[in-house]
Amino acid sequence: MASVVGLLEARELAARERLEGLREEADRVFAELAEAERDWQEWLIARQRVGEVLSVRRTREADCSG
Repeated sequence: MASVVGLLEARELAARERLEGLREEADRVFAELAEAERDWQEWLIARQRVGEVLSVRRTREADCSG
């Protein structure tokens, strides 16, 4: 029959292994999240810049035709 201390140590080890696995998964998810945020920011900036360029172009076209 296993000792109570041995059973507790086995449970502790299992809990620690689960914790370490979840920390690794969280690190991976946070890295993926940071990459997705950078990607989104780049597309947001691109859209804003295109909007600025088109706005200036429309203004110039209006000035030339008026």
